[in-house]
Amino acid sequence: MIELPASYKEFLADKSQLFIDTVRPVLMQSAAEKLHGVRVVYNPGSTGHQAHLDDTLPFGVVLEDID
Repeated sequence: MIELPASYKEFLADKSQLFIDTVRPVLMQSAAEKLHGVRVVYNPGSTGHQAHLDDTLPFGVVLEDID
């Protein structure tokens, strides 16, 4: 089983279950590869949050942004 780094666990600590379910797969992918960080983007409207690997961020970094 892949273990999330402490920074990812801390990022998720105060988030809703819906948010966690949305971004966790990308955090897991980042933790498996250990190459890049994760950018979490908020899209207004019905799409909500999206997450993707970001090669400009070092592994272990999560950055929230607005699209």
